[in-house]
Amino acid sequence: MSKYVKAIFATWVVVAMGIFSVSTAFANVSMLHDFNFNRPAFLHDHPFAQRKLVMQVSQDNPGRWNLTLNTAQNILNFFGQEKVQIVVVAFGPGLKMELKNSPVAQRIAAINAEGVEFDACHNTMEQMKKKIGHLPVLVPSAVVVPAGIVRIMQLESHGFNYVKP
Repeated sequence: MSKYVKAIFATWVVVAMGIFSVSTAFANVSMLHDFNFNRPAFLHDHPFAQRKLVMQVSQDNPGRWNLTLNTAQNILNFFGQEKVQIVVVAFGPGLKMELKNSPVAQRIAAINAEGVEFDACHNTMEQMKKKIGHLPVLVPSAVVVPAGIVRIMQLESHGFNYVKP
């Protein structure tokens, strides 16, 4: 590869990263338009994961949220980031865990950086919109899925173990 091509590629990568960082500051990743029950997609790629876990959060209870985050961290520590894939799915009252002003927002960001995915139920978001007049603002790392229960069913049908802390 010539120096010219390498320079163009490097410039493109920097521009793309800049665009991605700006876009994620204003909107969450969404699976609303490309959700395929038979082909799960993920924010974090875990090609060497030997274990897969989906965790349900459906209660407005910060104690449960911390239990969920502690459990996810313990599992990461036990198996190692490369060998386990964890998806936390929040819906109903549990969606409050993934709101921008959540008391666990910083912990979510830290554990997301270790490869744990945090999915947010769009059905619940729409119900909240009816009450507050707009869609709720989520933590930047939240992935919007069409329906929390459907996402859990999808992942279970693809070999994920299910836990509700």
